[in-house]
Amino acid sequence: MNRLIGLFIVGLLAAGLSLGEAGAVNPDEVLDDPVLEGRAREISQKLRCLVCQNQSIDDSNADLARDLRVIVRQRLVAGDSNEQVLQYVVDRYGDYVLLEPPFKGITYVLWLGPAVLLTVAGAGLVIVARRRRKAAPAEGLSEDEKRRLAQLLDDGEEG
Repeated sequence: MNRLIGLFIVGLLAAGLSLGEAGAVNPDEVLDDPVLEGRAREISQKLRCLVCQNQSIDDSNADLARDLRVIVRQRLVAGDSNEQVLQYVVDRYGDYVLLEPPFKGITYVLWLGPAVLLTVAGAGLVIVARRRRKAAPAEGLSEDEKRRLAQLLDDGEEG
């Protein structure tokens, strides 16, 4: 019985791995020319699914992603270069459709924002650390406090 369960689990894992490799491209979308199909897959992996947002259109099952995959293949069959196909899609959907947006004026915040935030946070930590070191040393106990402390310690030893 345990062996049967083990085989079942291995079968499920193998099936899951093979499905992950396939991506979301439907058989009716695949081009006959393997070179064009390879280019189409390469381009599709650079384009964001506008429905899923964190997936490429190559990995997404959304209808819009399928439509974009078909457009990419149609443009390639029409003779467009990879750059022309990407530009065609960007012209219609904007730079947001690219998984790696270009480095230009509008996207400076995307590219430089994390570095600026880390720099500001690091500077803040340095300032806080320096202020803590420069903090005035604690004053000693006054004579009254020393007497009271001695009295409490003596009371503690007796009782």
